[in-house]
Amino acid sequence: MDRLQAMSAFVRVVETGSFSHAARQIGVGQPAISKTIAQLEDRLQVRLLIRSTHGLSPTDAGIRFYERAKAAIQEADEAELEAKGAGAGLSGRLRVSAATTFARLMLIPRLAEFLAAHPDLEVDVVLDDRVIDLVSEGIDIALRMGELADSTAVARRIATGHRSVVATPAYLKQHGIPQAPADLATHQAVVYTQLGNSWTFRRDGTEASVAVSGRVRFTAAEGIRAAVKADMGLAVTSDWMFWPELQNGEVLRVLEDWTLPDIDLWAVFPTGRLASAKARAFADFVKTIVG
Repeated sequence: MDRLQAMSAFVRVVETGSFSHAARQIGVGQPAISKTIAQLEDRLQVRLLIRSTHGLSPTDAGIRFYERAKAAIQEADEAELEAKGAGAGLSGRLRVSAATTFARLMLIPRLAEFLAAHPDLEVDVVLDDRVIDLVSEGIDIALRMGELADSTAVARRIATGHRSVVATPAYLKQHGIPQAPADLATHQAVVYTQLGNSWTFRRDGTEASVAVSGRVRFTAAEGIRAAVKADMGLAVTSDWMFWPELQNGEVLRVLEDWTLPDIDLWAVFPTGRLASAKARAFADFVKTIVG
């Protein structure tokens, strides 16, 4: 076997925990697999596998080599697909991570279009407002908003959205429409804990910061949406979070002559390997939705 084939054999052995099972999957005899692993260990001058009463298990060096080998094999497979022009006919499974509210409002209503374009592809959508570990969760692409906590993340900015101050017509009728950022201090604010309660506005080179207060705070966007729609106060939010309501007038923007910092939408890929063709295609699709 050549180097890539040897790496593939080792990955199969680790994942099956057996020379014989790996041999059956590859379609060769068990002695051939044993010989390949022995040659691989000789080449690397390190032991990759150990035998125990429970079967085969990788050494520390074997674990590190397994992770690198699996990534290299995947990248080689992706390179072949790209060369064959198979990107237009994606297949297999794609695991996507996204914040619940963004996915529900912006992504899921259009997901059928992506599936129709790639009938051999299956998509798992993991909905979670938390930043999860992409490698341990087997995620191919994560959609994240705002500043990235990990500066080493493999990421691509796919859209930039606007932030606005929003409230319902009923709330504004009862409490009045703020005319300047300073007026927000007299209003009830629905606070998103990820953003804090200090908001900075800009207009014509002028900057105004205001600390707001409110009786309710939420850790997830769904709470912000529900509270605002229940006439409980004003909120600073991305336009994506209230896209349907802003279109139908159920929620209104205020202070529109002032601007807030924009918010970036990122496609984040697992560190340590190239983004797959499926993940790149999905990022391009999301860009057409929100770009």
